Formats: sequence, structure tokens, C-alpha cells
Amino acid sequence: MLKVKDAAARLGLSVSTLNKLRMNPGGPAFYKLGSAVFYDPTDLDAWIASRRRTSTWDAANDADRAVRSVA
Repeated sequence: MLKVKDAAARLGLSVSTLNKLRMNPGGPAFYKLGSAVFYDPTDLDAWIASRRRTSTWDAANDADRAVRSVA
């Protein structure tokens, strides 16, 4: 298990960004034990893999495309 600081370093993100990702759906899975937060390295690797794209216009941008086509 990794503490927030170590998980952020592994992901190349700031601690602040990782903290914000916990408040919204779509961030990496985590464990909360009391007030402490931990990340499983396997979950971090899976989250990174889920973010893989072959283009800037991959599925992550489908909502943007739909809005533009209506406008």
C-alpha cells in the first residue's frame, strides 16, 4: 500500500491533484482507513492503463464532439 504522497509521485501528479481526484468519479481506487488514505499499486497501474489513448479525440472526447455537432 502506498500513502498519498507516494502514489502521487508514482502517477506523476501533485498530491493536490490526487486529492481532488478522490472527490470525483474517475480517479484511481483507494482505501480509507480512519482518516488515512492508501493506494494499491496495482490499482494505480490499472487506472493509468484505463487512461491510455491513441488520439486526442478518443472516447474521452465523445461528449465534446456531441456538443459541437448540436451547436
